[in-house]
Amino acid sequence: MIKAMLTVRLDEETERQLADILAHEKTDKSELIRRLIAERWLTLQAGKTLVERRGGHPKHLLQDAPTDLSERPNRKQAIASYLKSRHP
Repeated sequence: MIKAMLTVRLDEETERQLADILAHEKTDKSELIRRLIAERWLTLQAGKTLVERRGGHPKHLLQDAPTDLSERPNRKQAIASYLKSRHP
């Protein structure tokens, strides 16, 4: 793991707010910044669909699929056949 040094310039009011947050949270600056970044990153991810968060659709996802896979019984049968062929 690579650790990076981060220097941030804060005005006096922001410094006081940071000190208050650190005292309230009972944590250090590094941990607080890591948590804030993680929370913000999750917020940004929340606007994406599941497929976008997972990196998009796989290539050739349904290239050889029958046209009637939108029907649930057909999908169940296709999945069952696929699993049986992979795990005899």
